[in-house]
Amino acid sequence: MEKFIDKECRAKSVSPLTLAFLGDGVYDLLIRDFLVTQANRPVGELNRLKISVVCCQAQSKAMKKLLDADFLTEEEMSVYKRGRNSTVNNVPKNSSAADYHSATGFEALLGFLYLQNKIDRITEIFDFAVKEELL
Repeated sequence: MEKFIDKECRAKSVSPLTLAFLGDGVYDLLIRDFLVTQANRPVGELNRLKISVVCCQAQSKAMKKLLDADFLTEEEMSVYKRGRNSTVNNVPKNSSAADYHSATGFEALLGFLYLQNKIDRITEIFDFAVKEELL
């Protein structure tokens, strides 16, 4: 995957929730791409699989895997913490506040890496923390 818009952006100056907004889209695209390229299944089944991993519980689980393995760089950890500690007004009814905050941090990390055009690093993180859940 290459960055769609080749425009300079100071990723460090973007708010954590804005990074999470972008990271949510990056994550969704990674999941959809993986599912479509790995399995020629009906769209309804693909959507059910996507929904099972594009949720804060699954993202929080992926983040825990990264943290337990000490997989992130110091800078990545800082971005994750900024996202995790951001004030959010809504927590989905079907998830805990802790999972939601962790997922927000995970999405912020993906958004940050995307803005820095670190697509290879996004792929490494995805392969390590998420891919096996989809197989």
